[in-house]
Amino acid sequence: MPYSANSCFAWYSWKFMRHRQVWRTSHAESGQQAARREGARYCRRSAGSGQNAPYSARGRHGDPRLPTTPARARRGAEHALRRELYFYSLYRLLEASILILVVFGPVAELFGPARHEVAARTIAATFAILAVVLFAFHRRGELRLHALLGVGCDLVFGLLAIHAIPAAGTGIALMLLFNVGSAALLLPARLGATVAIVAVAGLLGEHLWSTVFDGSTRHHGEPLMFSLAFLALATVTSVLGRQMRDSYALAAHHGEQAAHLVEVNDLIIRRLRTGVLLVDGRNRVNVSNEAASALLGDRVDGEHDLTLLLPELARRLAVWRETGLADETPLRIASDAPEVVPRFARLLAGSDQTLVFLDDTAVVSRKAESMTLATLGRFSASLAHEIRNPLAAINYAVQLLQESEDIHAADRRLLEIIHQQGKRMNGIVDNVLGLARREPAKPEYVELAAFARRFVEEYRSSHPLEQDDLATTSSEPRLAALVDPRQLHQVLTVLVHNALTYGRMPGEPARVTLHVHRDTRGTPLLDVRDRGPGIPEGAARQLFHPFFTTSEHGTGLGLYIARELSRANQASLDYVGLPGGGSCFRLRLAPGRTTP
Repeated sequence: MPYSANSCFAWYSWKFMRHRQVWRTSHAESGQQAARREGARYCRRSAGSGQNAPYSARGRHGDPRLPTTPARARRGAEHALRRELYFYSLYRLLEASILILVVFGPVAELFGPARHEVAARTIAATFAILAVVLFAFHRRGELRLHALLGVGCDLVFGLLAIHAIPAAGTGIALMLLFNVGSAALLLPARLGATVAIVAVAGLLGEHLWSTVFDGSTRHHGEPLMFSLAFLALATVTSVLGRQMRDSYALAAHHGEQAAHLVEVNDLIIRRLRTGVLLVDGRNRVNVSNEAASALLGDRVDGEHDLTLLLPELARRLAVWRETGLADETPLRIASDAPEVVPRFARLLAGSDQTLVFLDDTAVVSRKAESMTLATLGRFSASLAHEIRNPLAAINYAVQLLQESEDIHAADRRLLEIIHQQGKRMNGIVDNVLGLARREPAKPEYVELAAFARRFVEEYRSSHPLEQDDLATTSSEPRLAALVDPRQLHQVLTVLVHNALTYGRMPGEPARVTLHVHRDTRGTPLLDVRDRGPGIPEGAARQLFHPFFTTSEHGTGLGLYIARELSRANQASLDYVGLPGGGSCFRLRLAPGRTTP
């Protein structure tokens, strides 16, 4: 083989090994470090992009900033192997060019006459055409099939060229080293080993044929050395190829984990009830989650400058950056928006990007209310338990008085009222204890119209109405519902009391009606209606919140307990505004058997 061919092969071999070394170095890092680095790059790209895409409604799945997914990792491995196949095909073109130069070029005289002149020209021309075809189609079809066809073509025409041009046999065999190594790299281990064995068998067979039939005088050690070189290079490149495929599989696995972690973090941040804003050093809002968008409204989508969006918040942020002190006074973003408490934190140490957390004071208040209600529930249960003993003594004393013959008839009526209300108070104590213990209700089938009439009679006998009016109406006389009668009595007592107290026009008597009917789906309804001024919309949204009251003497727990008792009976209690004025509290009960 001429010196130029040896130099080209050596240069390409060095480039190949250098390329492999760079690849191995770039993929030698641990998967966790790669995942952390990928996540950090994602965060930096998200933070510096000036868009809200990661957490806004524009969608995450099409975002090019997401880290490598398994599909992308597989495409990356495919791309890397295609790149190797490209270099392999390019090297085949070099081999064909050198063979054409040796057969048809001016350097042919340096080798002397070929053993088979016509065969040498046919082999060189055919190999050149196939090399061009394989290079043109190296990006199409299955990669393994293309590599297998390519190395088969190289071995067949290379061995034929060695036999036809004995003077260039050493150089051609040396060039085939790269072909065998590339095949072992691109193909699975078994196919790579098979290619190496076929190459060794072909090389030894050609040498045996030339020695026996053509009288070749080449030394027997040359094909043996090349055979060992084929096997050794195939083994090394096969191991290298397996490591490459394993590295890409590991990268795909950790890419999947990184993508999953990013999606989880994305979901957590988007679903946080705390508003989150990412503000850069120029007070530009780069990222906002759903809670922040709900607090800020549509302004965050149209305006990204915090100074123009929320001047007071921008001022507090500037003070925090200069002094490190945060003003935690509640801030009202808009007249119809809730108050928020801003908190600040740097995204990274030394970074000018700042995370702004907007805590809704209503959420904080609800948490405080929950803690207060839990404490109050325990206190109420203890108090109800203590009330039960003196209440039992009162009831017992009333029973003894009723047995006395010295009590006048009018006083006996008063004793009956005391006894009746004592029993009712005992039921209320039982209900409070049941709520505290989370005891289920004891529902029964109750005819609502008859129950409403009995309730009105009992309420009139125990509560003097004077000029006020309490009546009951019904469009369904036989409508039944499944409810605990004691708890329903307590709910109606709260609703009627509120209606008689607040449901009246100034200077006029109250007019309260209990109306029994059903909706279009047949659900039993029991309305407590009044003809008062109604309830303002702002107050109507908070009616059933604990401790909310418009009265100086109220506790704000009546409607809350009434709704909880309704829920315990699989019922709902809602406020419904009446078109003609007045208020309506509607109990939607579980249906029962309707009496024919």
